Amino acid sequence: MADDSFYMKQALQEARKAAGIGEVPVGAVVVCRDRIIARTHNLTETLTDVTAHAEMQAITAAANALGGKYLNTCTLYVTVEPCVMCAGAIAWAQTGRLVFGASDEKRGYRKYAPEALHPKTEVVQGVLAEECAQLMKDFFKSKR
Repeated sequence: MADDSFYMKQALQEARKAAGIGEVPVGAVVVCRDRIIARTHNLTETLTDVTAHAEMQAITAAANALGGKYLNTCTLYVTVEPCVMCAGAIAWAQTGRLVFGASDEKRGYRKYAPEALHPKTEVVQGVLAEECAQLMKDFFKSKR
């Protein structure tokens, strides 16, 4: 059985893919019963869609893989703290666990809606946080 660091490294691979195509480098994976059922990254520029965050893509892909809309037996790994929109979707999907790397003091859900998640969702923060944060810093530094 892999641990949270293993799966966060998978999400980081997705984040690097996003950066490689000019997307903000956020990656996500969904794990259900020790198996990755969704691998995604930001696609907002590619799809010209402000809702195409990595988490939103992951929820959709995981629901399709499971054949149902609830992810209560799943863990969502994401490299950066979800925004309020994504936190709402995570709540509606009744996601069992949320594991994120870097905090987002500017746009993270905890700043604006700390109670947005489903009450049963277990949250683990700070997994590979430095590596996740550095990827974001490097991306935005290259844009300036």
